[in-house]
Amino acid sequence: MSSAAVQLKRSDQQALQATGPFTSPGKRTVVLSLLLVMATLFLYNPVTHFSFINYDDSRYVYENVHVRQGLTGATIRWAITSFDQANWHPLTWFSHALDCQLFHLNPAGHHFTSILLHALNGVLLFLLLARSTGKVGRSFFVALLFALHPMNVESVAWVAERKNVLSTFFFLLTLGAYVWYALNPGWRRYCAVAGLLACGLASKPMLVTTPFVLLLLDYWPLARFPNHSPVPSAVAAKQTSLSKLLLEKVPLLFMVAASSMITMRAQRAGGAFGLVDFPLLERVENAIYSYASYVWKAIWPARLALFYPHSGSLSLWRVSLAAIFLAAVSYLVWKLRSRGYLLVGWLWFLGTLVPVIGLVQVGDQAMADRYAYIPLIGIFVMAAWSAADAADSKKWPLAVQVIPAACIVLALSIVTHRQIGYWRDSVTVWTHTLQVTQHNNVAEDNLGEALVELGRPEEAYPLFLQAVRDNVRDPVARVNVGSYLYQNGHPAEAIQQYEQAVKLGAEPGILALAYANLGTAYSGIGEYGRAQASYEQALRLDPYHLAANQGMAIVLEKQGRLEDTIPYLVRVAEMQPSEQNYLQLARVLAVTNHPEQANAAYRQAVSLAQQSPARRPSQQLQGPGTAAPDKR
Repeated sequence: MSSAAVQLKRSDQQALQATGPFTSPGKRTVVLSLLLVMATLFLYNPVTHFSFINYDDSRYVYENVHVRQGLTGATIRWAITSFDQANWHPLTWFSHALDCQLFHLNPAGHHFTSILLHALNGVLLFLLLARSTGKVGRSFFVALLFALHPMNVESVAWVAERKNVLSTFFFLLTLGAYVWYALNPGWRRYCAVAGLLACGLASKPMLVTTPFVLLLLDYWPLARFPNHSPVPSAVAAKQTSLSKLLLEKVPLLFMVAASSMITMRAQRAGGAFGLVDFPLLERVENAIYSYASYVWKAIWPARLALFYPHSGSLSLWRVSLAAIFLAAVSYLVWKLRSRGYLLVGWLWFLGTLVPVIGLVQVGDQAMADRYAYIPLIGIFVMAAWSAADAADSKKWPLAVQVIPAACIVLALSIVTHRQIGYWRDSVTVWTHTLQVTQHNNVAEDNLGEALVELGRPEEAYPLFLQAVRDNVRDPVARVNVGSYLYQNGHPAEAIQQYEQAVKLGAEPGILALAYANLGTAYSGIGEYGRAQASYEQALRLDPYHLAANQGMAIVLEKQGRLEDTIPYLVRVAEMQPSEQNYLQLARVLAVTNHPEQANAAYRQAVSLAQQSPARRPSQQLQGPGTAAPDKR
């Protein structure tokens, strides 16, 4: 391939160096970008009619007292300092809080924000590849695969996964800024790269592999490696020494190292470590098998699930076959490294999956579709460039090339449309998950919890029992079984289940619920001292646990300590502002001789009574609550 075939015109290069890789002129680029946005919005439009689901959406949005306040000063301070959900991602919290401020708790607005971010990510990916390679058609095909692939539905249709689409937005901006920097290196452009990476890390710490990705871009398509570039660069980036290429990544490595340390601290604070103790050999086996599974699902996206249970030790033939496949592809791309897109695409896929491949196990999932959101870009690049090069070598006309590409995009869109439908609500998504997986106690727990919320506990109870059978060490299932037993007049058996859940240990949210339910059960049989101790444990783990605050107020009142109930009633009213809660607070304040505060609470109750009912899930303390495990 001649250099004339891949280099931009001098005027285009000058424009690129002046304005950056995302803004060079071209009507075709603008039209294709608009088509990409329209296709993405059209395909994902049904999601705007879907509800929240019971898997972390409550913790990230509709039960999170900080997020529900909107983007206030207090929320910003909390987001910057919080390790809630075992992560430090303040920009993600800002995003959810802004949605609450704009759309309140109407899920349509929250869903639309995620869809819009996904569409923008597709455009950014298209522009990045088109500007850095000079190949508009191939770049557009990669962007279509990314925007319309079924495996990416989880990241877009799930409100709690906002951090994935948001962090990818900053990740792609970081790569674009790096291309701009490579054209004319300088500290101002480098600061733009570092600043955008910081925003990405503050959205989701998975971006710790970004310096590695930038080094891959140096090889292809920027061709900055000295005497080792596979093809001339389409953006006329200057070659430099390998030592300098590595040195310029050092500040970014310090940034990702700091992010990693913060993440480890957050996950320890959130109880994410130590929940699942898979032996190292099983983790290695699962990582090898998962790598191959991600590739297979990229090619044949069937039986996609919200949660894939970790089966422990895998059969030797499965691991061996996966290892042979990975080794064969690695050998092939190395032999064909002159085609830089193969080596870069494969290493992109392998490298960006490292933080979530399970070598350091957090939670009990084997893999997750959302983890492949960025990594599969590498596979898409390999496929698009290989097919285009093969077509070019055979001198196929454009129409012959477009028809099979269009068929692939159409087929993926049909499957994606079907996959989107599974995210309509909690019952639908978990029913589908149980249909395509086996021994999935997490899906059984969550489907049962969704059925309880719909007033169908008799259908939920067998699911909870099955979850216990599938995983005897599942504290969530124990809590759910206990809740059913208590509500059906068996408090002693319920207490046994709650105590077993506490002994098994869990992340703080689940453990707080177990203690809160234990307090309710003790209160129900008149053991107020034990009930109070249980509520105290729950509130130590989660000061804003609604049921624990409600229960503590009830227990203290039954003990005649009406004055002591006030802080808990205040917190309940703040978390769940309703006429009933403010009237209860006003009553206690009046009885305990706080007339001014009582009048203020009463006025708030009257104000709420005059307003239209807000669209928010109700959480009245009618008995022990069911538990839905978070994803981790």
